[in-house]
Amino acid sequence: MTALCDLSATAVRSLIARKVVSPVELTESCIERIEAVNPAVNAMVATDLETARHVARQQERQVMQGEPLGALFGLPLAVKDMVDAAGLPTTFGSLARKDNIARQDERLVAVMRAAGANIIGKTNVPEWGAGGNSRNAVYGTTGNPFDPSRSAAGSSGGSAAALACGMVPLATGSDTGGSLRNPAAFCGIVGFRPTPGLVPSEKRSIGWSQLSTLGPMARTVEDAALMLSVIKGEEPVDPITATVHGRQMRQAEEFSPLKALDLCQLRVACTADFGFAPVEHLVRDTFTAKTARFRSVFRQADDATPDCTGSDEAFEKLRSLMFLTATRKLYEQDPQQVGENVRLNVEEGLRYSAQDIAEGLELQTQLFRRWQQFFLQYDFVIAPAVTISPRRWTELYPKEINGQPTRTYYHWLAMAYASTLAGLPSISLPVGCDARGMPFGLQIIGPRGGDVALLRMAHALEQHLAADPATARPCADIDALKQAPAIASMADFYLPVGS
Repeated sequence: MTALCDLSATAVRSLIARKVVSPVELTESCIERIEAVNPAVNAMVATDLETARHVARQQERQVMQGEPLGALFGLPLAVKDMVDAAGLPTTFGSLARKDNIARQDERLVAVMRAAGANIIGKTNVPEWGAGGNSRNAVYGTTGNPFDPSRSAAGSSGGSAAALACGMVPLATGSDTGGSLRNPAAFCGIVGFRPTPGLVPSEKRSIGWSQLSTLGPMARTVEDAALMLSVIKGEEPVDPITATVHGRQMRQAEEFSPLKALDLCQLRVACTADFGFAPVEHLVRDTFTAKTARFRSVFRQADDATPDCTGSDEAFEKLRSLMFLTATRKLYEQDPQQVGENVRLNVEEGLRYSAQDIAEGLELQTQLFRRWQQFFLQYDFVIAPAVTISPRRWTELYPKEINGQPTRTYYHWLAMAYASTLAGLPSISLPVGCDARGMPFGLQIIGPRGGDVALLRMAHALEQHLAADPATARPCADIDALKQAPAIASMADFYLPVGS
């Protein structure tokens, strides 16, 4: 029998509405899974289980009394440890913030709580979200549910691992250079990076930058769309949120439920590397084999890529602005409390001149226009989500791919930041496993503002792929994880800090 915690958010929400399942039963199922499996992977790093139980009991009474139920009513939710949820820690994985307790919800959490989500705890991240390995000096490492000795990626690695283990049906993520897409690919779940501005944020330190955005993480496309229908919107303090004063511009009905889409009408471009990314041979071969199984469902499926020349240089320069604003003071005041990735961020950012940043902005504009031209020929672009298969988490970042040195500690994120720079919506869809038995993520990219169309396409493809064991979403071995040793007992569990 399928445990309640393993059901999709959409399915179990329907069961709650029909009084077949109680919010209490669902919450207890999730708590039981957390207690049984979390020691093996360390995905949930802070919980308030008694409050979650109390909320579930209140929700059960609301159901029985026939009260109106929100879109996420009764669904346990995990929140990334870079987002404020009242009463829970927000540490950013930093020793400087290890005792910080959020006093109030930030918007992302507040709107989901208002829609009935039950906040169950916080998920692990890299220190200050820097890098693609969710390991820090406060909470230690998050292991991959398919092999806890390997990385769950980052920065939303804890959220992805929690979802893959059935600890929660929904979790929050955020994405700059693949911070929710990469963990989704590594852990066999769905991560959606929306068009910047679709999901508002009041916390971005550089409000006009479109590199970073919040987004939903789930086990299915339909569940991600359900969550997006709640968190999208307008926010007066977010300057990139498209709004017309006094008018609601986005309707939830556009996003959930998703309308059917015929794949045979679509023109897609397939690229293994965007012409510049350092893609591991295993990933390239896996991508070729996976896409060969379903290319024929499209009207047109060509090997083609937009011209992404200059992506590395543009991302390196513009990304540095974000991390300088977030971590420079901390680095200068107490370098003994920061890890290597944070130090590298600050030192790189300080090397750039105003001319460097101007060149980065110019490159970004050119890239955007090239992508726009490309979407006149194709409806969507399909690519690998990540350049590598999951490696051991003791490796802070990949220093080489195919024997060639990477140019920065985040160069291995190139498959993700190619579309980040152009401000495009992108989804990571699980497509079976690679030759090492680790999950493989397919990245699908749509035109700017085409979020609903992208979700509809991904949902249709997901349903098609589910019929083939080689392309269906892989599932972690929960029984094996229950018997696995605690990841905290492994050597180098905590990230070293200091110079």
